[in-house]
Amino acid sequence: MKQRINVALQGGGAHGAFTWGVLDRLLEDPDLEIAGITGTSAGALNAAALKAGLIAGGPKNGREAARENLDRLWAQVGAVGDLRVAQWFRTVFPMAAAMGDFATANLPISPAGIAAQLYSPYAWGPFWQNPLHEVVSHFDFSRICADEGPDLFVSATNVRSGKIRVFAGAEITPAVLLASACLPTVFQAVELRDPATGHDEVFWDGGFTGNPALFPLYQPHLPDDILIISINPLYRAAIPQSPVEIQDRVNEISFNAALLGELRSIAFVKRLIAEGRMPAGAMKDLNVHLIADDGLMNQLGAGSKLSPTEELLTRLKTAGRAAATHFLHRHRGHIGKESSADLRGIFD
Repeated sequence: MKQRINVALQGGGAHGAFTWGVLDRLLEDPDLEIAGITGTSAGALNAAALKAGLIAGGPKNGREAARENLDRLWAQVGAVGDLRVAQWFRTVFPMAAAMGDFATANLPISPAGIAAQLYSPYAWGPFWQNPLHEVVSHFDFSRICADEGPDLFVSATNVRSGKIRVFAGAEITPAVLLASACLPTVFQAVELRDPATGHDEVFWDGGFTGNPALFPLYQPHLPDDILIISINPLYRAAIPQSPVEIQDRVNEISFNAALLGELRSIAFVKRLIAEGRMPAGAMKDLNVHLIADDGLMNQLGAGSKLSPTEELLTRLKTAGRAAATHFLHRHRGHIGKESSADLRGIFD
């Protein structure tokens, strides 16, 4: 009997290759069915590749097609190189780009990282290009937006209101995926016509308001089990000291805040249900599961999120597959029955 689950995919730049590895392993399991997907930033790219592949391959070959789609996605991300450096600059000044790569690999600081602290992406003027545009343009949106297959939700942050905006179905476009992955210190804000309001809106990375948003998965027709694939460490033992380390930890804390709030709400509802203080069926009694490798993520520097080298992506994919295998071995029996994640331990 198939076990139906929802997957919630965090954002974190190149570290999203860890999620690639997790999904690659989960797709090997014919008894797992992914019914709902919510993703933010890199998680949104993974989510789009996952759904498009499942639809393209159909019931028989969807899993393999999804794995191929994810492989293709991360090959394209790896080909982009450092996401903070414009493609035209690398093309026109290849020696400068090569020197930057050498400095990043051999110095304790990232020249591109320093530049990101001093210059806005708007400083490029008309020469600025979103390095992910070419990646997103290869997606098949007829399949991403299809009614069949898993429900798909992509989150972005409305810059003016500061509120989360969850896009679904036909609302998901190339601009929406770029908006979900728009880190404002690196990319220019994405402007698009929001079909919900009919107005032109401006968006930043969805991680500010939901990394990822879980509430779209609370719908009655979706299963009660949510598997969160976490790439943004909740805990760091080392105290950040350098400006880059401090900024990175600030970002991690702020990007985890919305998720922790949702997990706290889930735990509260579960307690009310368990104590009989909420009528049966009034709210979903969700089962929460978590796949992460905080040990690995603590080893990786902040700059690696924006520098998807082949070595890094391979390491992360391998770690993701191992973490998924470990999860299935230890917690498969929890699916459909109870949470395997210690919710109180996460936010207490």
